[in-house]
Amino acid sequence: MTKFETTITGIGGSVTDFLGEKMYILFGENAPAELAEYCLLIDLNGVDGEVLAGDTLKIGEETYKVTAVGEAVKQNLSTLGHITLKFDGSTAAELPGTLYLEDSEIGLVQSGDSISIYS
Repeated sequence: MTKFETTITGIGGSVTDFLGEKMYILFGENAPAELAEYCLLIDLNGVDGEVLAGDTLKIGEETYKVTAVGEAVKQNLSTLGHITLKFDGSTAAELPGTLYLEDSEIGLVQSGDSISIYS
């Protein structure tokens, strides 16, 4: 079941600054200019159901297992399109707006790539 689906509409010039930290920041196209520089800009879409550990996140052609979900992920993703994707394998959510994913190297994404979360 697909719980969330969107498209990357823009990539801030400083997004690659966070690759070493194994994270991406998502934000809807309404991102403040000072933040948009660091974000993957996405179409704003609602979340259907709860995002849970064990779900799968797909970016472009790559898939990653969700390991923990911050308590504000669903609301922030639905209303602002703003969450952090952290690829460190954490099994406990330290930050409310962060979706934690399996410990993995992350590749570059392109504008037009899709992002989805499904069970």
